[in-house]
Parts: sequence; structure tokens; C-alpha cells
Amino acid sequence: MGDQSSNQDGPVVIKKYANRRLYNTKTSSYITLENLAEMVRNDIDFQVVDARTGDDITHSILTQIIMEAEANGNEQMLPVNFLRELIGMYGNSMQAVMPDYLDTAMEAFRENQSKFKDAFEKGIANTPIAAIHETNLAMVRAATEAFIPNASKRENQAKQTQTSEIEELRKQMAQMQEKLDKLGQ
Repeated sequence: MGDQSSNQDGPVVIKKYANRRLYNTKTSSYITLENLAEMVRNDIDFQVVDARTGDDITHSILTQIIMEAEANGNEQMLPVNFLRELIGMYGNSMQAVMPDYLDTAMEAFRENQSKFKDAFEKGIANTPIAAIHETNLAMVRAATEAFIPNASKRENQAKQTQTSEIEELRKQMAQMQEKLDKLGQ
């Protein structure tokens, strides 16, 4: 695909032809949906247009990438209940609110993802990062409860499982520390 990260002239234009082939106009080469997924992961902005009509079809192509990843992956990212709730939003009064809500929630998650990972790995519980995490979780819980009834019950079950797993990991770490201490003597 070539280096596309230096893209000051706007998004890379990808043309989709009737034969379902995708053509990267920047590299003058045919690409696949997996190549587009890689461009997303590499934060390369692109726009997919129908070669015949010139219509912007980026949304449908991104949706197709997600559908293929969900169908072909070993582990789906989108839970069935979430998909059902999302489908249920189409056509009701909440449909207009959902794109902005989901966009904001994803942005908050992305901004704090590395902070959460560091805090979790270091086991730090009472830090500003943990406070940010708790605030974001509270916001997500409130919104989830508003949109998905009984979500807190499912969340509590998941929390109990996570808590027991963390306790088990702590026990294993303590056992390993004891063994290391014995080896050091």
C-alpha cells in the first residue's frame, strides 16, 4: 500500500467499482477491505466513493468491514444484547441521539485507554487516573441504564467474576513472590 501517513491534502480517495474492487487513488493500486481496516488502525483518513456516481459510501464500507470482522473473528466485539438494543433504536426517538452519544463514548474511551491500562498494570487504585476511570464508568453506566434496562444486573455479574479473577491473580502473585524470596535466600 505504500506510506500514506503524510496526508496533508485531505483524505485518501478510494474508488469502489461495480465489480466490487477498491482502488486507492494515492498509491494507484487495488486494495482489499483488510487494507482499509489497516488504514483505520494506522489512523489514515480515507473516503470511499462510488466510481460511477461519485457518492460517498464510506459509511457502508466501514460497516461492511465491521460485519466481516464480526463474522470471521474468533471473538466478536459486539455483544448480541448490544446489537439488539442498537437495532431497536432505529426508527425510535433515540436514533438521532445515538450517533453523538456513541461517538463521544468512543472518544472518551480512546483518550483514557492507555491511562487505564497503565493504572491496571501498576495496580494503582487511588490515583487521578483511577478517578478519571471511575467518572467515565459512572457516565457509561448511567447512559447504559437509560438505554438498556437491566444492564446494571449484567454488569454486577461481570464485576463479581472480574473481582474473583483479580483475587486469584493476587494469590498467584503472592505465591510467586514467596518462591522468589526463597530462591533469593
